[in-house]
Amino acid sequence: MRPPGCMLLFAVQLVVRTGSEDAWCYDSQDPMCGPTHWKELAPACGGPTQSPINIDLRLVQRDSTLGPFIFQGYDSAPPGPWTLENDGHTVLLHVDTGPQNPLKIWGAGLPSPAYRALQLHFHWGSPGRTGSEHSLEGQRSSMEMHVVHISTKYQSMGEARCHPDGLAVLAVLLAEQEQDNSNFSAIVSVLKNVSSPGVLVNLTSTFPLASLLPGSSGLLHYYRYSGSLTTPGCEPTVLWTIFESAVPIGRAQVTQFQTLPRASLGLLTDNFRPQQPLEGRRIFASPGTMIRAAASPPALTLAGAHQTLLGLGLCMWLWQGPRI
Repeated sequence: MRPPGCMLLFAVQLVVRTGSEDAWCYDSQDPMCGPTHWKELAPACGGPTQSPINIDLRLVQRDSTLGPFIFQGYDSAPPGPWTLENDGHTVLLHVDTGPQNPLKIWGAGLPSPAYRALQLHFHWGSPGRTGSEHSLEGQRSSMEMHVVHISTKYQSMGEARCHPDGLAVLAVLLAEQEQDNSNFSAIVSVLKNVSSPGVLVNLTSTFPLASLLPGSSGLLHYYRYSGSLTTPGCEPTVLWTIFESAVPIGRAQVTQFQTLPRASLGLLTDNFRPQQPLEGRRIFASPGTMIRAAASPPALTLAGAHQTLLGLGLCMWLWQGPRI
């Protein structure tokens, strides 16, 4: 967390990406290229083990192996520059610092050896509508932040997307409040500089990524499941971590995201994928994280047992027929 009054200096160096616009979009942009059509562009989007999902606490299983995360480089401001980008679908903060000063996570039941942070991005709704992709017990949050990591076993994002353990994403639910959260100021204050899709801004100042995550106790409580990317190509190569505790974000800060222009006329809003069926997958919870026991069948009372036995006797009598 930066001390109060600390001024963040940002380079206003703009880079505009060239090339045609992506063929996919959200329904808020154009239903003809929205999520129901993604499988036409990327077949995996219509396949199994897709994300996001609802975390149904009656289906969650406790897993004692889901211990604490170990973070490397998250508590300090790494060397920059970091780049903020409006890609027409979301806002991305590229945080890859390269092999010299990598931001890494390991532990918490993740496969060895470690995962390196590449970027974080956001999903949000429209005014008066929640916009998180995942939900807990059917309850969505105002926004959701994804911190995307690649396994250090793989050399590139393209390679990692071909392996079931290729990516690990930390999903943080953002709960709207009246007061701004100063930890997001470094990002929100430069959204105006990426008001056009395809524009990138190089930030000359960085900040500790830990400031955007739940507190130390909140990092111990999370849900884990295997899923996919929530945008095309929807490859099922993501180990998802959804933290139980939401992080606050100011209402005015949420509005700044909701007023970003999109690739065509209008605003970039409701950039979340509809939730996908669980299809037999298991959701696990770290020790101490909230779960809920599945409903048990009603107990058989003495009166109920008597009625059951009478019914069985009648069935036996009808099956055997009357005695002569």
